[in-house]
Amino acid sequence: MSFNQLGLSAELLAVVGAQGYTTSTPIQQQAIPHVIAGHDLMACAQTGTGKTAAFVLPILHRLTLRHDQPGHIPRDGVSPRVLVLVPTRELAAQVEQSVRTYGRNSRVRSLAVFGGVGINPQINTLRRGVDVLVATPGRLMDHMQQRTVNLGRIEVLILDEADRMLDMGFIRDIQKIVSAIPAKRQSLMFSATFSDEIRLLARDFLTDPKVVEVARRNSAAENVSHLVLPVERDRKKELLLHLFENRSLNQVLIFTRTKHGADALQRNLEKAGIRSAALHGNKTQSARTRALADFKSGKLAALVATDLASRGIDIDELPCVINYELPHVPEDYVHRIGRTGRAGSSGEAISLVCSDERIQLRDIEILMKRELERRDIPGFETVLATTGGSRPQGRPQNRAQARPGGGQGRIGSGGYARAGAPARSGGAAPRRDGEWNGARTPAAGATRSSAAPTRSDNNGRSVPNPLRSAEGAPRRGGPVRDARGGGARSPLGGARPPGRRFA
Repeated sequence: MSFNQLGLSAELLAVVGAQGYTTSTPIQQQAIPHVIAGHDLMACAQTGTGKTAAFVLPILHRLTLRHDQPGHIPRDGVSPRVLVLVPTRELAAQVEQSVRTYGRNSRVRSLAVFGGVGINPQINTLRRGVDVLVATPGRLMDHMQQRTVNLGRIEVLILDEADRMLDMGFIRDIQKIVSAIPAKRQSLMFSATFSDEIRLLARDFLTDPKVVEVARRNSAAENVSHLVLPVERDRKKELLLHLFENRSLNQVLIFTRTKHGADALQRNLEKAGIRSAALHGNKTQSARTRALADFKSGKLAALVATDLASRGIDIDELPCVINYELPHVPEDYVHRIGRTGRAGSSGEAISLVCSDERIQLRDIEILMKRELERRDIPGFETVLATTGGSRPQGRPQNRAQARPGGGQGRIGSGGYARAGAPARSGGAAPRRDGEWNGARTPAAGATRSSAAPTRSDNNGRSVPNPLRSAEGAPRRGGPVRDARGGGARSPLGGARPPGRRFA
């Protein structure tokens, strides 16, 4: 479908055409008319399908309408009218750049605020006035605490990559931000996946939303080929160098699980003469920006990243993604490989899998509903157990249990359990605009006393644990409700208001 058929203004169509786009993507075709009409929206599409333009274009259209036209968003001159919440700094910069690009013929002012850089320049720009504010939750909370931003006139609130924000533990910040925004607003939620937790959040975040799902749930791009290379763990570096030498790789995004692992692998690549950089939450914002720019321009052959970079890297023709280590959560595999095969181009996802990772591989294949091709590289052959079949007894059944230490966290009065959250009494705290800082599992024995239904008294007799209710649930914080069950309390806190449902 042509962009001319979506109801966008002539000024926007001219900019879109100048960018070389003539045909809209499925998510744009379905989402843009709903946003222009002012409906709340819950939208899901696989990465690389144009989700950003699907909300940036119609929002710019509404901002540039005359004040006497239906759908016009009023302006007060200083306070932002549109707020876009994103999980990472890179994605914030990418979205704000899209606003600038598509809105270059308008007077719409935009700003991206995120951590890792000085806050004073952001404060100065906010004082001069912005229309569209793109922010990570942590830095926006800093501005709210310093009273340098007024969210009282927000007309449109957008959660981009909502599932990632829940995974990263931003639910409490989102609670506080939403409470500062007028209840009468248009709300949009965009996500690469529709997990049960996301659907629960949407039931309270959105009012009578239109639902758009243009890809199979948790599916990967169809134009990406998947290849599993079995290898012994201690030979992964050797195999990676073999691939660079024999496959003429010149622009590869490589994923590791940890920041330390990313730095170590990057140093090994440099020693082998492969120009590379590491990208993770411990890097300064200037270093992260420089690494991305050098990678996009072709100065670097490899970018070694943690899952921080699985979203926010937008390269139309990235040829290859390599999973040096498989992620603990299978949905993260979909996000990682979504960096290749974008904008209609083909891509390749290669995974170096050792015997220790066969469970993660099996879970990925269950999620994707197919077995990934395996290929032995001469000289690196090893035995990799078959991962097909049903899930064995005792394996994690949800995202909260899948991460190390998962299922321990408790957030808010609704008992909303964040996937991957360490227990309060042990483990490391999450970074606001980055990743987990340090160990992700709770300290040994940190939760046992409150978890046991009984305890021993001074005489060795078994007595009820006073920290638990008669039904065995922890007294503090309330029971954790099933995200799929009826009557669950809102993750945004408080009872769910009546009349909110899916259209």
